[in-house]
Amino acid sequence: MTQERIRIGISACLLGEPVRFDGGHKRDPFLVETLGRFVEWVQVCPEVESGLDAPRESMRLVDADGRIRLVTNRTAEDQTDRMTDYAGRRVEALANDDLCGFVFKKDSPTCGVHRVKVYQPGGVPNKSGRGLFAAAVVTRYPLLPVEEEGRLNDPRLRDNFVERIFAYRRLTTLFARRWSMGDIVRFHTAHKLTLMAHKEVAYRQLGRMVASGKTMPRREFQDRYASEFMTALGAMATPRRQANVLQHMLGYFKDTLDRDDRAELLELIADHAAGRVPLVVPLTLFAHHIRRCGVTYLAEQVYLRPHPVELMLRNHV
Repeated sequence: MTQERIRIGISACLLGEPVRFDGGHKRDPFLVETLGRFVEWVQVCPEVESGLDAPRESMRLVDADGRIRLVTNRTAEDQTDRMTDYAGRRVEALANDDLCGFVFKKDSPTCGVHRVKVYQPGGVPNKSGRGLFAAAVVTRYPLLPVEEEGRLNDPRLRDNFVERIFAYRRLTTLFARRWSMGDIVRFHTAHKLTLMAHKEVAYRQLGRMVASGKTMPRREFQDRYASEFMTALGAMATPRRQANVLQHMLGYFKDTLDRDDRAELLELIADHAAGRVPLVVPLTLFAHHIRRCGVTYLAEQVYLRPHPVELMLRNHV
C-alpha cells in the first residue's frame, strides 16, 4: 500500500461546503471523518463553479423532444449550455489532478450518477437520467471508479468502491513508468485472488493476455489490460465468490496445517458463505497461519489488504 494519500474527486457539498441550491450542504461523516484520513479530496461544485450563486433556484433535467435539458424549476431558464461548456473545461482540467476515483451527490441534476429524475413533457418524471457533469466525467474517464454517496451506505458497495480506488492507483502507477512484461506478470500475480473474488473468468482471460503480451503493441496491451482489469473489479465480490477464494487459499496449506486447523478454517469459510460472520473473521485466521507457516505467495497477495485496515470495511461484508 502506498503511504501517499490518493486524490479523489468529490461533490463539494459532501464535504460540508454550503453550495447547495438552498445554501446548505450534505456533509457525509464517512467521507469526511473516515475515508478522508486516507485520501486527498478534490472538491467540485458544478453549479457554483459555472457561475451560479448559492442559494439559487433549484434545477431539474427535462426531456425536450429527446434532448435532455437542465432547466430551473420556477422560471424554466435553460442552463444546459452553461453547464455543458463548464463541464467540458472542468473535466479536461481534472486530467492534471491525478484522480483515482470520484464521489458524486446522488439525485443531483448535475452530479447524480444513477437514476436521476428526468421530467417528461407531461410533468411526470422517470428515474432514467444522469447529471450533466457526472456524465461528462464518466465519458471522459471510463475506467475511473465513481460512486454516489447514498450508495456508499451499502457495506458491499462501499467496500467495492474503496477497493477499486486503491486498485486504480496501483494500476496507474504501474503504467506511468517504463514497464516491462515482468512488471505486468508480478502485478497480475499479486492480484490473482482479488480478481478471482470478483470475476474468476476475468483472471483467466487477463492471464492469457499477459502470456501473449509481447506479441501486442505496448499501448494496445496497456489499454486492454487496464480496461479488463477495472471492469472485472466492478463485479461484486459476493460471499459465495469470497468463499471460493478462501477455499483456494486453503490449498496452499495442505502440507502445513493439521486436521483441526483445517477444520477450523473450513468452518469459518462456511460461516462466511452463509452470512454468519464477516469476511474479516476467516481472513484474520488465514493471516495468522500465513505468517506462522511462511506462505510467501499468499503473503504477497493484494487480496489480504486491498485498502487500509483502519477503514474496517471487511468487518461489515
